[in-house]
Amino acid sequence: MAPLNSPKGKFGWAIRKHGKLLERSDRPHDSEERAYASATQAVERAFRPADPRRR
Repeated sequence: MAPLNSPKGKFGWAIRKHGKLLERSDRPHDSEERAYASATQAVERAFRPADPRRR
């Protein structure tokens, strides 16, 4: 979770595993809470046992 430089007042997120980017937010979120909810869903998707992106 981090505030974005452009556009101001928006938030984004990135999921990293061992320093490597797994997934990031493609769109800015209006609030930190919405960005957190989106990131939580992405983490749950990325770390399901049947997910082929899991390494």
